[in-house]
Amino acid sequence: MEKATFAAGCFWGVEEAYYDESGVISTRVGYTGGTVEQPTYQQVCTDTTGHAEAVEVIFDPAVISYGQLLKIFWQAHDPTQLNRQGPDQGSQYRSAVFYHSEEQRSQAEAARDELQQSGRYQRTIVTEIVPAASFWQAEEYHQKYLKKNGGGCGF
Repeated sequence: MEKATFAAGCFWGVEEAYYDESGVISTRVGYTGGTVEQPTYQQVCTDTTGHAEAVEVIFDPAVISYGQLLKIFWQAHDPTQLNRQGPDQGSQYRSAVFYHSEEQRSQAEAARDELQQSGRYQRTIVTEIVPAASFWQAEEYHQKYLKKNGGGCGF
């Protein structure tokens, strides 16, 4: 099993993009990339902790590749929006790939560059590609939120 971590706006929608994919063993939403240990949702929402709302994906690379996970990531949001997705604004909603190996970093950068050169977007892709940091699981009510409650994240 391998781990991938992505941030692309509201973590509910990002998680929804992955949890029913064949080869995805588990998902969990949480906070990463910030300076506060064990942050709460209320703290992250202040846009002062440096964390991104993110999803951690545990996957079987024999069934689904990291490249396929990246494809889902790029399709699930607008990577040209700086610190926002849809109505959600703040650095906690930034677009980011938190890589767990040099191979993941290389694949993420190549995918970003290919997408930028494709002409799909008129604006520059602003997605951060940075080393994975401590991942703090969000409160239980956030886990698989859309599966339990319906609705959407607006992007």
